[in-house]
Amino acid sequence: MLTLSIFAVLLAFIMIDLPIVVAIALTAVLFFVGLGQGSFLAMLPQRMYSGTTGFVLLAVPFFILAGNLMNTGGITSRIFRFAKALVGHVPGGLGQVSVISSMIFSGMSGSAVADAAGLGQIQHKAMVDNGYKPNISAAIVASSSTIGPVIPPSIPFVLYGALTGVSVARLFMAGFLPGVLMGLAMMLAIAVMAKPRGFPRSPRASLREVAVSLKEALLPLLAPVIIIGGIMTGIFTPTEASVVVCLYAIALGFLYKDLKLRDLPEIFWKSIKQSSALLFIMAAANFFGWMTMYQRIPDDIIASLTSISASASGVTWIIIGIVLILGCFLEGNAIFFITIPIFLPIISRYGLDPINFGVVMTLLIMIGNLTPPVGMCLFAVSSFSKVSVMDLAKECWPYLVGILFVTVLIAFVPEIATWLPNLLMGKGS
Repeated sequence: MLTLSIFAVLLAFIMIDLPIVVAIALTAVLFFVGLGQGSFLAMLPQRMYSGTTGFVLLAVPFFILAGNLMNTGGITSRIFRFAKALVGHVPGGLGQVSVISSMIFSGMSGSAVADAAGLGQIQHKAMVDNGYKPNISAAIVASSSTIGPVIPPSIPFVLYGALTGVSVARLFMAGFLPGVLMGLAMMLAIAVMAKPRGFPRSPRASLREVAVSLKEALLPLLAPVIIIGGIMTGIFTPTEASVVVCLYAIALGFLYKDLKLRDLPEIFWKSIKQSSALLFIMAAANFFGWMTMYQRIPDDIIASLTSISASASGVTWIIIGIVLILGCFLEGNAIFFITIPIFLPIISRYGLDPINFGVVMTLLIMIGNLTPPVGMCLFAVSSFSKVSVMDLAKECWPYLVGILFVTVLIAFVPEIATWLPNLLMGKGS
């Protein structure tokens, strides 16, 4: 009963349009006071502080900064031209190019919104200029941007690692194959729709055009190699990798002369605002998570599941259903912060792999980024495409089906995600 009451109050606050950080913190405060445990509010500052000061979390603002630097420094346009030379001629044309370029950009930014807001504008304009309807183009851009946090590096993986204590490096490795499968599922959907819906395509690029575009994109393409290679060889940690990729993005921006010194203050300020908003949510959510643990909510949920003889597969389906519903109403990072402290003891009780679970949670949150009314990628793409959020959501359904299929596959065949980290890093967490 207490569990339902807590989440009913939280949902009510969200529905009356309270900022998510206020809704989370206020719910925890009200229940401590209402249960006669007001003295525990003395823990509020300490829990909020501890929720944002881990070494791993330093990677979050730096990956946000890296995405903003790349979108200003000419890196995204070079990646798009290279992808166009590779696959612009196949069925689906520039739609396929958008997916491939997003997969490449994913290896640098780690953020779906950064992909949608930066590379997405280039993708959308190119498709519309070549005959794609704006709503179709916008849907492809929004959907392909969700690959960003799955193929490493990944801001959600950093947050999950901070919340659970599992290896961020292993999470990065675990996201690679699921991210590629996401891209392939989207490319298949585009290819199937290409002829019936009349998707235009570009003429086949000559070998010379491919070589020229590769030369221009070569240095940006090396960024994922540097990041993953540095982590795997132990040269730097995932947190230090976020700083390396920022320095690399600045160097490339100045090299290409697309980034000016006068651009840096605005980029830094934008990154500070985005990082502050995210970490403020995490601070409040850490107190909320501590409240749920103190009230033994995870234990109550485990007892309820056990009483109905729920198996590991049954629990997995329940969690998938819960997160899909929450994804319609909550921003993805907020879902992480609210649910992970509750789900972690549950998956431990049922023997589910925490690394694979992190990948599944991230995939589910990416689905939430494409579902109204709070789909962040929908809003990011709608802002520059001028396609309404609802029209955009309707066009995204084939790609949502593809992402959901991949999510369920990863959830029930964990070896797909865990094979690469186990191969490269040995078994463990």
